[in-house]
Amino acid sequence: MGFYPREELEKIGFKSLGENVLISDKTSIYSPEKISIGNNVRIDDFCILSGDIKIGNYVHIAAYCGFFGGGGIEIEDFAGISSRGIIYSVSDDYSGEVLTNPMIPEKYKKLKYGKVIIKKHSIVGSGTIILPGVILEEGTAIGANSLVLKSTEEWGIYAGSPIKKIKNRKKDLLILEQKFLDEKEERKL
Repeated sequence: MGFYPREELEKIGFKSLGENVLISDKTSIYSPEKISIGNNVRIDDFCILSGDIKIGNYVHIAAYCGFFGGGGIEIEDFAGISSRGIIYSVSDDYSGEVLTNPMIPEKYKKLKYGKVIIKKHSIVGSGTIILPGVILEEGTAIGANSLVLKSTEEWGIYAGSPIKKIKNRKKDLLILEQKFLDEKEERKL
């Protein structure tokens, strides 16, 4: 896997670009002027980034993910999306009452828009699909191959198609986060 050198990332024209950003040179990026990327972010091979996307700090997006941000996508700090995770913040109407696909004029379609927010310390398992309007509250864990149609409660573990809550998630990682950030701050001094 090869990553874009910093100079090339800066030429892409992102809305904002943090430090220590690793983006595979096999990533497809559409409308980079709408995409903000924080510090310490890694985006792996064959990802698609399209639309209004905001990525926080210490975020990993694994291979083959697709983010379709027509309605807005926000991924907060310390979050991760495993391989083949797909996020749609805009979707066609599948009822058959209207036409579908991006080549059809708007007047013949009925699109559903809804911002998707992946809050701090949330993780999304491989093969998961998240649909418009969903908020994964802080600390949410979604199991592999899940379909997320509705928002979650914080610090819950969910799985299934559609998702169901399995149990509460431990918060021990918050202590590790603080230790990590404290050590990082000490190294600066």
